[in-house]
Amino acid sequence: MIIIGVDYHPEFQQIASVDTNTGEFQEKRLTHPAEAEQFYRALAGQKVRVGMEASGHARWFERLLAELQFELWIGDAAEIRTKRVRKQKTDRQDAQLILQLLLENRFPKIWVPSGENRDLRQLLWHRHRMVQARTRIMNQLQAVALNEGLRCKKKLWREHGRQQLEAFRLGPWASRRRRDLLELMDRLNPTIAELRQAIEQEAENNPAAQCLMTHPGVGALTAMAFVLIIGDNERFHCGKQIASYLGLVPLEDSSGKRRRLGHITKQGSSILRFLLVEAAQVTVRSQPEWRSKYFHLTMRRGRKIAKVAMARRLAIVLYWMWRKGWNYEQVKKFGSHAGQPVNRHGVQQNTE
Repeated sequence: MIIIGVDYHPEFQQIASVDTNTGEFQEKRLTHPAEAEQFYRALAGQKVRVGMEASGHARWFERLLAELQFELWIGDAAEIRTKRVRKQKTDRQDAQLILQLLLENRFPKIWVPSGENRDLRQLLWHRHRMVQARTRIMNQLQAVALNEGLRCKKKLWREHGRQQLEAFRLGPWASRRRRDLLELMDRLNPTIAELRQAIEQEAENNPAAQCLMTHPGVGALTAMAFVLIIGDNERFHCGKQIASYLGLVPLEDSSGKRRRLGHITKQGSSILRFLLVEAAQVTVRSQPEWRSKYFHLTMRRGRKIAKVAMARRLAIVLYWMWRKGWNYEQVKKFGSHAGQPVNRHGVQQNTE
């Protein structure tokens, strides 16, 4: 087998490889994409394992290795960094470190979503970015209306409000700006509607998403985002791990008897964290038990912290619904910990 450690950069990659059968060792610097593709295609037909840190801008490289049926291991970049002993850091040393971890079976391999999963994530991100662009345009038009003394909030987007906005007598460039912004908004609306329909169609074909959508406040977008970004519910064993993965746990800097907690880590998916906060607010408005918990937290810690806390609670409930294949009514009836092992005192062990 040929084992290759790759220090990947957008323009090139530094490799360190060894043939376990002959013991041959080599180092090379391959520019992208021509030299790299030529090098790996020359190894076609052999058993090859490639290790690299998790990074962006490498989809073409992953597709090339999949086409050649090479084994690709992607590692946790932060954990690999902790295994570096020397203070010097070069591309050659990084490639050699990855190769060493592969040879010693210490490589911190991480879960990688499938190609279909990644493509569906692009649908979610595209819709999310289009909505953000439309929101920025709408905010600019609201500012135009406010400058002319018109304050009607959401009514501005109704037929009468738009007529009022278009009727203002503005200067030449202000009129040009208003016209261009309205045209952009009119162009984005059908695109966003089409993307929303595509997401709803994908959710209909996904049993896990259909199960999560039974929870109040959770629509097709939130359900699909949760299923796609979590990927495999067997990767996690408790609600705390889900909250940590999504960046909904507080920063901690504790030592000895001193314990210091900060704001949430935000180390997970930003789009799923945003959707969970939005969905949790809808759940709070529709469910009395959630509303009472939310108001209690708001009085103690403030509204912002309460929103994040409810988003974390929602993420944990959705995880257990997916893990057990239950709908929301079953979770309400049995509880998310039904069927879990009990301790020696006969009390269920809370894994959250």
